[in-house]
Amino acid sequence: MLQVSFTPFPVLESERLYLREITDQDVNEVFALRSDPATMRYIPRPLAKTQQDARDHISMISKGVSDNEFINWAIALKEDNKLIGMICLLRMQLKNFRTEIGYILHPDFHGKGIMDAAIKEVINYAFNTLKFHSIEAVIDPANSASEKVLLRNNFIKEGHLKENEFYDGRFLDTVIYSLINKNSSWR
Repeated sequence: MLQVSFTPFPVLESERLYLREITDQDVNEVFALRSDPATMRYIPRPLAKTQQDARDHISMISKGVSDNEFINWAIALKEDNKLIGMICLLRMQLKNFRTEIGYILHPDFHGKGIMDAAIKEVINYAFNTLKFHSIEAVIDPANSASEKVLLRNNFIKEGHLKENEFYDGRFLDTVIYSLINKNSSWR
């Protein structure tokens, strides 16, 4: 079975991004992301209504990271290190060498290649450091921007599940994309 450890916290970086630990100092930015209905439109989770909701979310992330259950990075531009988005590996199936990737980005930064750069770093870390064999992404079928990001990063559509998730009084469809580590030592 695969083993993971996020101690010390793995800071990743690209040419213009830092993927770093999310801290209490990011509460305003986390609140801005998670309280915005347009940003959360395709994420079936309750909107943050207060700063305390954002603090609670950060605490939940910190616990998950310290317990090695999942990892969630702040996406920050190197120029100011301010959180503009988040990207995570979650729902780790260690016995199957599979994990899920999730992400969110402030709308002011859409269309600038930021998520592509962040995903590339996380894929590299998941495959080459953690040694996962596959990564899945579960998205809302209406989220065409997320689909385009996944396809640009070589994810393949695996399936469209009809009304498989119940949230906020209604059934939602999900689409699953995956990426297989072609260089996996498990082949």
